[in-house]
Amino acid sequence: MKKTVVIDVVGLSSNLIGKHTPFLSAYTQKNALHTIAPMLPAVTTAVQSTYLTGRPPREHGIVGNGWYDHTDAEIKFWKQSNKLVLAEKIWDRAKKEDPNFTCANMFWWYNMYSNADYSVTPRPNYLADGRKMPDCYSHPAELRDTLQEKLGQFPLFQFWGPGANIKSSKWIADATLITDKLYDPTLTLVYLPHLDYCLQKFGHDESRISKDLAEIDQVVKDLVQHYEQQGASIIILSEYGITPVNQPIHINRLLRQNNLLGIRIERGLELLDAGASKVFAVADHQVAHVYVNDPSVRDKVKALLENTPGIAEVLDEEGKKKYGIDHKRAGDFVLIAAPKAWFTYYFWLDDAVAPDYARCVDIHKKPGYDPVEMFMSSKPRAAYKLLRKKAGFRYVMDVIPLDATLIAGSHGSLNNPQEFHPVLITSAGLNLENRQATEVADLIWKALHS
Repeated sequence: MKKTVVIDVVGLSSNLIGKHTPFLSAYTQKNALHTIAPMLPAVTTAVQSTYLTGRPPREHGIVGNGWYDHTDAEIKFWKQSNKLVLAEKIWDRAKKEDPNFTCANMFWWYNMYSNADYSVTPRPNYLADGRKMPDCYSHPAELRDTLQEKLGQFPLFQFWGPGANIKSSKWIADATLITDKLYDPTLTLVYLPHLDYCLQKFGHDESRISKDLAEIDQVVKDLVQHYEQQGASIIILSEYGITPVNQPIHINRLLRQNNLLGIRIERGLELLDAGASKVFAVADHQVAHVYVNDPSVRDKVKALLENTPGIAEVLDEEGKKKYGIDHKRAGDFVLIAAPKAWFTYYFWLDDAVAPDYARCVDIHKKPGYDPVEMFMSSKPRAAYKLLRKKAGFRYVMDVIPLDATLIAGSHGSLNNPQEFHPVLITSAGLNLENRQATEVADLIWKALHS
C-alpha cells in the first residue's frame, strides 16, 4: 500500500483560504479544493468515526461528542475508548489485506485501545489532591516518553480552555513528524484543532482570526512538505465548517420551566439529575439530544420544542432515520438549531446557584458541551489561582464566565451555505465531486492503493 497521510484541519472551510493562508492558497491551485456535504451531527467524534468507517452514526453508534448512558443513568462526554465505535475502522480493513500495513493515529478521537499500531491522545493526570496535570497517553507507552523528552510536556492547557492556542497543534504536528521518522507508518491520521478555538470565539471576524489562520497554515505547510518528500499521498480535510451564531438556546431551562427537569441541591448549588428527570437535553453545539424518561409527556415535549424559536427541526424516529442517526444512543428527539443559533447545557435559572463545575474547565462533569470554557471571566483571579497552585495550596480554577452570548461561531447543523462546508484537498488524483462524509473512508482507501 502507498504511504498516506490524512491531515484534519478542524473548522477549515473554503471561505477561510485566502491571503492569510498563503501555503493553502498555493496548494489548492495545484490540488483542487472540494467540499464534503455536512453530516448529522457535524461534530468531531461523529464525523471522525464516519470518515474512518464509511458508516453513518446509526451503524457506528457515535451520535455526538457525548450522550446519555441509560444503564448508568449518566450523561457522558469525551470518552476515549475506541471500542465505543461499533463499525470496522479503515486500519482493521487494511490489516486484513496487507499484514505489513501500519497506522499512526495522532490525536483523532476514540484513540485508546484500538488496533492502530501507534497512537497519541490527550490524557491528563488527575492527582489525589485535586490537581489536573498536563499529559498524554500513547501506544506503545514509551512513545509518550520519547515525544515529551523531545518536545516537552504535552500542552494540555493550550489544547482546550481559555489558554488554547497554536502550541497544541504545533506539538501534535511535531509529534507526528517524530513518529513518522521512528516507525514509518503506512497511514497517518493527524488532528489539528487550532481553528476550532478562534472561530467559536470570534466567528469569521478577519481582524480577530488572521493571525490564527497564518499560524495553522504554517503548521500544515511543515507537514505537507515532509510527506511530499516521503512520496506520500496527502489528504487535507476538515470535519465541519464553523458558521456565525448569536443566539444561544437554553433547552434545559425551557424544560425546567415546564416542570420536566429533575434538579438536586448540593451544598446550596443545583445539579441536573438526568435519571430523575421526566425529560432532559444533552446539548452539543447546534445539535441536542432530548431524552424522554416519562412517555406520558412525549407529545407535549415535541409540541413545546417545535414551537421554540431557534430550533429548525425536531427529529422523531422517522426524522432520525432520514439523517442516519437512528441509533439507541440517540435522544428520543434530536434537535437541529436554526441558522445563527446553538444549544447550551445551562439548566439553572439563577447564576448564584449554578454548579461549581460551571465556572471551571470540566468537560467530563458538564452534562453537555460548553464552548464558553474558552473565555476567562477574570485574568487577575486566574493569576491568583495559579499562584496558589505554585505555592502548593488546593485551588479551584473557577474562572469561566456564564455568558453564552460570548460565542460567535458554532457547528453541527446541516443547513449552511457551501462556503461553510468541510473541505477535502488531495494530491491523489481522485474524483472528489459531490462527496458525502460516508465516502471519505473509500477515498482514503483509494489513496492507499493509488
